[in-house]
Amino acid sequence: MAHTIHTLTQNPFQENTYIVPAPSGRCLVIDPGCMEAYERKELTALIEDNRLTPARLINTHCHIDHILGNKFVADTYGLGLEIHEGELSVLTSGVMVANMYSLPYQPSPEPSGFLKEGDTVELDGLSFTVLFTPGHSPASICLYNAQEGYVIAGAVLFRDSIGRTDLPGGDHGTLIRSIREKLFVLPNDTVVYPGHGPETTIGYEKMFNPFLQD
Repeated sequence: MAHTIHTLTQNPFQENTYIVPAPSGRCLVIDPGCMEAYERKELTALIEDNRLTPARLINTHCHIDHILGNKFVADTYGLGLEIHEGELSVLTSGVMVANMYSLPYQPSPEPSGFLKEGDTVELDGLSFTVLFTPGHSPASICLYNAQEGYVIAGAVLFRDSIGRTDLPGGDHGTLIRSIREKLFVLPNDTVVYPGHGPETTIGYEKMFNPFLQD
């Protein structure tokens, strides 16, 4: 499990923000959850301490806890936002949802590009395949690094749990199908880096996840 991935757990939802460096020192910023000033400082300090240069900003999906830092990251590092086009309505509803939870929220920029099933996200030798995994949200994606054997799974699959499906655009049957058809076909030793909680593996979840036993 010794992948070079930096994790920051931030905001009231305890969301995992992932910073994934390429060998060149450029990096992906995935699902920035920084909401408070001290969380933004944590993010910039991690990037500076590791001598990284953010090059791409990606959301696995656009629920509020995963987009709270979008504007900060986009503005600070001059990045466009990349999402699945099917998440646009969720992204747009961010202001309303933040108000509902009384969260301080700097509205996310509009996407500069879209990712879809089968696309490759590449950065200086780092390579991910985009997996379309709806169900928790209308158009969630996961990012699978076949070479290093891990997947960044957003809020689709957790250790011993799955994403909730009671939010707008969620559907339980669709989520289970996404997990079985897109994630459970990956090798058992594939490490899963989820949007909340600790990492796990595909094999462990096949055997023990109570939501996915036949």
